[in-house]
Amino acid sequence: MEHEHPAHQHEVSGSIDPVCGMTVKPESPHVSDLGGIHYRFCSAKCKTKFDAEPARYLGPKQEETVVPGAEYTCPMHPEIRQIGPGTCPKCGMALEPMLPDFEKEEDNTEYRDFRRRFWNSLPLTVVVVVLAMAGHRLEGLPSFVRTWGELLLSLPIVLWAGAPFFVRGWQSLVHRSPNMWTLISLGTGAAFGYSVVAALAPGLFPQSFVAHGRIGVYFEAAAVIISLTLLGQMLELRARSQTSAAIKSLLGLAPKTARRINPDGKEEDVPLTHVHVGDTLRVRPGEKVPVDGAVLEGSSAVDEAMLTGEPLPVTKRPGDKVIGATMNTSGSLVIRSEKVGSQTMLAQIVQMVAQAQRSKAPMQRLADVVAGYFVIVVVAIAVISFFAWGFFGGEQGWIFGLINGVSVLIIACPCALGLATPMSIMVATGKAATQGILFRDAAAIERLRDVDTLIVDKTGTLTEGRPAFERAVAVEGVSENEVLRLAASLDQGSEHPLADAIVRAARERGLALEKADLFESATGIGVRGTVGGKRLAIGNGALMAQDGIDVDALSNDAETLRQNGASVMYLAADGHMLGLLVVSDPIKASTPEALTVLRQAGLRIVMATGDGLTTAQAVGAKLGIDEVHGEVKPADKLALVERLQREGRVVAMAGDGINDAPALAKADVGIAMGTGTDVAMNSAQVTLVKGDLRGIARARLLSAATVGNMRQNLAFAFLYNALGVPIAAGILYPFFGLLMSPVIAAAAMSLSSVSVVGNALRLRGS
Repeated sequence: MEHEHPAHQHEVSGSIDPVCGMTVKPESPHVSDLGGIHYRFCSAKCKTKFDAEPARYLGPKQEETVVPGAEYTCPMHPEIRQIGPGTCPKCGMALEPMLPDFEKEEDNTEYRDFRRRFWNSLPLTVVVVVLAMAGHRLEGLPSFVRTWGELLLSLPIVLWAGAPFFVRGWQSLVHRSPNMWTLISLGTGAAFGYSVVAALAPGLFPQSFVAHGRIGVYFEAAAVIISLTLLGQMLELRARSQTSAAIKSLLGLAPKTARRINPDGKEEDVPLTHVHVGDTLRVRPGEKVPVDGAVLEGSSAVDEAMLTGEPLPVTKRPGDKVIGATMNTSGSLVIRSEKVGSQTMLAQIVQMVAQAQRSKAPMQRLADVVAGYFVIVVVAIAVISFFAWGFFGGEQGWIFGLINGVSVLIIACPCALGLATPMSIMVATGKAATQGILFRDAAAIERLRDVDTLIVDKTGTLTEGRPAFERAVAVEGVSENEVLRLAASLDQGSEHPLADAIVRAARERGLALEKADLFESATGIGVRGTVGGKRLAIGNGALMAQDGIDVDALSNDAETLRQNGASVMYLAADGHMLGLLVVSDPIKASTPEALTVLRQAGLRIVMATGDGLTTAQAVGAKLGIDEVHGEVKPADKLALVERLQREGRVVAMAGDGINDAPALAKADVGIAMGTGTDVAMNSAQVTLVKGDLRGIARARLLSAATVGNMRQNLAFAFLYNALGVPIAAGILYPFFGLLMSPVIAAAAMSLSSVSVVGNALRLRGS
């Protein structure tokens, strides 16, 4: 919403201007850019900047626009958000944009910084390693020269190239949130600090510390650890950037301009942000539909595959809906814009995908518990290893203790645990979106694979949801046109597809409709209201029984029509039956195939509809659905879900209407048709953009693949740390005489997170 007070405008709801102290008031909806985080500034005196949701004061005005993706979050801790890039105060990980900018390369400041530090320090690291490993073989080179050479070359590596590690390590202590950077800074600091003391005051150490004519120093270990960590972070950041490829492709679908037809008939190309609801737009062949709308003129085949996954173009004629960002392939269309900016289907898809990508899977809970104690345990193991080797390791025990303690600190990787499921979820939600499947959160992905029972609504779920009026049946003394006219007058206030078919038919016949007063919707069974002084009721037998209306005069006709699969509604006036309204809704062409695939997957299919039982059974017979429930109210659908859950079933509910919302919310997984109502989609955990039930089968396959991928990542992370830490502590030495070098530990640590991210990226090909 856009708001204003006497001098200034903001895009916040119920906020207080922190400069002038005035309360802003709602004005009119504002068209915001696609999926972006929008900001408005005081236009005159205050120069105050706000963001939209939630209202937060962001300080003085800096610039006039903020690009999509300006809000950043942590992949491991999605509750951490801030404006602009930075690092997470909990884990020290680089924050990622909520919505990437598809127009340019991601502003990966940290990647560029690490790359600069890595390549500039790498030559020094190589020289330090050569001096440390082969310096004693250089004839005539005094040992103190080697030591001081390593010290001077290591200084810029540790103090400059490794500076971000020490800063984050210190921040982790300040925030009381120990993390990977705590371990790296401790390990590197211990190796470098010991070596500096050994170089400056070698007399402090006993003879047992002498190796190759000098006190043993580990400048090369500190240098290599920093270089390998920089390299590992570069690889991880590049891999992580690929997880946003799907959402970037979605953002890239939106056209930049629209061709608007002005009231004087002139046409002009305008930026998409200048398009408003109600504008008339022309979409020429080969152009993308700019916004969601309805066709006014023309006919064309529109390719919707980029949003719905439907491979075949759909023919659009006057009255049909079109979706923004879909491709007009042949004819010219004139459309009226109905949804713009953040209200378009594409913008909502982008927002849903972004929200799902930042949610946590229930499977991550164990990893989170472990990570909470991980760093403390690792530091304890490193300290124990140091003293155990020092006291019981023989003549060079303290040397071994230092090496092993540093190796333990370096090899441990809490990030591998933290990234195990978020990376899989990010890739899976992006993959699903390209197939027309939107998951609300990670829990829905994890739960869907376990579903064994699917409850489906009929209208709009199994059927097209665009029913056509067939005929009216009137009692003696009443004309069929009068039955249709009265029913259509009352149904003007209803959102149900059946009501829409009745109203459309009455208008096509040129019947004069009246205004309905005291309109009341009895969700799931019908509507009531007053038209022309008559108290009308339209609905199924349950509504008539509720109002005490006798339907015997037309019950036989109604039953015969229902047996043919038609939807039949009774019309009563002032407590007396007037007639029947007969509407047919064809079964979706994809429904039989979808139900076959779902049955083969082992799902039990149950139909629950507000239509009469006979109609429901007729449709069920055509589709091979044995378990059918007719004339059910929203409470009955909810009770059906609860009963099946008490039987131990994992229940999914698929529907598209307001009457389905309670059951969608109660089901283990609610699945809404993208062609249905907003209430249904807000109540569900999964949305099928096209409303095609075949999407459920695809979603279950992706769910199974994602859960398998998360388990692999978690297993690797746990196994890596469970084996790596003891080996680094020296557990193999008594048996095989093997000790792990800190250099090897650094290489293993750097590759661990990269391996988790790389495994998650495999889901893109599933």
